[in-house]
Amino acid sequence: MAVKCDHDRTHLLPGPLPVTGPADAGYPPARRLDLAENIGGHMVADPYRWLEDSGSTETKAWLAGQDALAAGQLAALPAREELAARIGELTATGFVSSPVWRGERCFFLRREPGQEHAALITAAPGEPDRALVDPAALDSTGATTLDAWSPDHEGRLLAYQLSQGGDEESLLRVMDVASGAEVDGPIDRCRYTAVGWLPGGGSFYYVRRLAPDAVPAGEAQYHRRVYLHAVGTPAAADKMIFGEGRDKTDFYHVSVSRDGRWLIMWAAQGTSPRNDLWLADLAASPAGAPAFAVIQAGVDARTSAHAGRDGRLYLLTDAGAPRGRLAVADPARPGPDGWQDLIGEDPEAVLTDYAILDGDQASPLLLALWTRHAVSEITVHDLVTGQRRGTVSPPGAAGRLGTVGELSERPEGGHEAWFGYTDFGTPATVYHYDARSGAVQVWARAPGSAEIPPVDSALVSYRSADGTEVRMIVLSPPAGQPQPAAGQSPDGQPTAGGRPPAPRPAILTGYGGFAISLLTPAFAPAALAWVAAGGVYAIAGLRGGAEEGEAWHRAGMREHKQRVFDDFRAAAATLTGGGWTTPGQLAISGGSNGGLLVGAALTQWPDAYAAVVCSAPLLDMIRYERFGLGQLWSDEYGTASDPAELGWLLSYSPYHHIRDGVRYPAVLFTVFDSDSRVDPLHARKMCAALQHATSAPLADRPILFRREAQVGHGARAVSRSVSLSADTLAFLGFHTGLTRQPGGQPRLAD
Repeated sequence: MAVKCDHDRTHLLPGPLPVTGPADAGYPPARRLDLAENIGGHMVADPYRWLEDSGSTETKAWLAGQDALAAGQLAALPAREELAARIGELTATGFVSSPVWRGERCFFLRREPGQEHAALITAAPGEPDRALVDPAALDSTGATTLDAWSPDHEGRLLAYQLSQGGDEESLLRVMDVASGAEVDGPIDRCRYTAVGWLPGGGSFYYVRRLAPDAVPAGEAQYHRRVYLHAVGTPAAADKMIFGEGRDKTDFYHVSVSRDGRWLIMWAAQGTSPRNDLWLADLAASPAGAPAFAVIQAGVDARTSAHAGRDGRLYLLTDAGAPRGRLAVADPARPGPDGWQDLIGEDPEAVLTDYAILDGDQASPLLLALWTRHAVSEITVHDLVTGQRRGTVSPPGAAGRLGTVGELSERPEGGHEAWFGYTDFGTPATVYHYDARSGAVQVWARAPGSAEIPPVDSALVSYRSADGTEVRMIVLSPPAGQPQPAAGQSPDGQPTAGGRPPAPRPAILTGYGGFAISLLTPAFAPAALAWVAAGGVYAIAGLRGGAEEGEAWHRAGMREHKQRVFDDFRAAAATLTGGGWTTPGQLAISGGSNGGLLVGAALTQWPDAYAAVVCSAPLLDMIRYERFGLGQLWSDEYGTASDPAELGWLLSYSPYHHIRDGVRYPAVLFTVFDSDSRVDPLHARKMCAALQHATSAPLADRPILFRREAQVGHGARAVSRSVSLSADTLAFLGFHTGLTRQPGGQPRLAD
């Protein structure tokens, strides 16, 4: 009989505990507790609660066993080294970002072939490119990452943030750009801070958490405040200007107009899809005690603001426009009653960014960046009226399944703009646009080269369980394979198409959460390596993301989360029903919230997939708020402290839907010990539960646990990424038949 525990009491049982091993003796033994607790009237079992404690002797022994098992299994996979080599070759193209300008000096990121991380480069007329911050030069192990950077208005000082070992606990420093000398810092507890410089570079606004001893136990990751810091002075002397008395999960963003007059303050609780917004006139109130006027408060909408050089306040918002609109207002009347639309909502495209070009051309212009069903567009508008004047497109990219990155301009005004572009066959490329002539030219290309395999890309529409139209991109080898009737040709134009001649091993991935768009075509070495080996790679644009705007996001969050999983299942059915693949050849892969996605998929439809990669996942949705940054996500998922919302979570929480005796797919969990967002305990508990429950033998459909030290949820060294991708693709390739012949012999497609 299960032991019943109250939700607010100790959950571990006293005295001796039952110990059981998995059905297959090849797995490391794991103690299985006969433990349940009463949560909101529901008896919730938690047989592997003890695995939440990563420091216990028992957990360490379990992890050692899992490490040995995974290492042996992964090392023996056929084609693993060939896949690693192919991914490494494609990764050697390197990377370059759009420039940030300060006068004639620009700052940008560039990763050369062979570099583990991109370095921050500065360039100016008459001087060679120079690396300001090179993480690999600072740390040869590759464990140090550059998290953020912001030059002052004059380009003389640079605020930059570094973290180590993947923990994302940024230390903020200030560098003299000319000499490279450190002139301030480090300031700790600056994770995820923006920097708002005041003119002259003598001070800036930034965000910092309160000291751990100043907050309740277990809340050190929360309680942010906004401060004014004078360069060269102790952080302890900084003036707090905002955040006192607000919710502990609030995040803040600060910016200052180029002329130093306008301070814009943004605040949101956790990852909620709404924010409050204020404006302060620093000409009328002191920098250390700004008087804020409300732009938006208590409104269920997300809005950002920018003080234009023409005296207008520009507001990019989804208020009353889920796909986005751009409004303008008088800073003297910044509230919603004074907003006037400059660019209205498009019924099919999502407005994501804009750039103001008010320099020496005949008339000032505005560029607007849109995403229309996975295809990026830039439109040109009259800055004063918003009237559309034309479009901008990288040469040869019009209508392709490609992605344009953020637009950048000169802060002091001008006729130039820069933007990045990528697609499945094009590494990162930066383009320059001249508003006087309308010319678009390459400004910088990725510094390396590689033999890029040819790939066909199709934008496929399908229907989910409730009839909603969803889209996915399908990548496949181009060797004469027709596209399905619902597809598009590689140039994005509709085709009649037909069924593929034969199904292939396939990977389906998705995300479906936090208004993050996954349907953004990009140069992806792992996906290209898979297709080059003969497989199909599909990316589903699920509800919960932002592919179709904020309404699309909200249609897949909170009580609607099951729709995300249904969208994913329908994508899989479209791939199998359309002849792309079969259930025995279909793998699914997802990370973070995408790890929750595939966790739900494998527990709800275990027969639909041959193999699963579940990376850095959330899987125990009843206790997720207790660990990592979980309290920031309750607006996305719901909270177990509310009875109704607990019901949502229990309806799909993967850890709580594992059934004994089911033949589960082969599963590879990948976790990162320094992950400070999603605690690896989710994967530990789920792995132990699946190893116990599955009826499939280890030799046929293994459940493996791969972990890494000195990396976290975010940026990592290139070599680490290549190794991880090679392991996951080799695992999926073996269990879908991509890398073995019918007789079991390894192979790679020509």
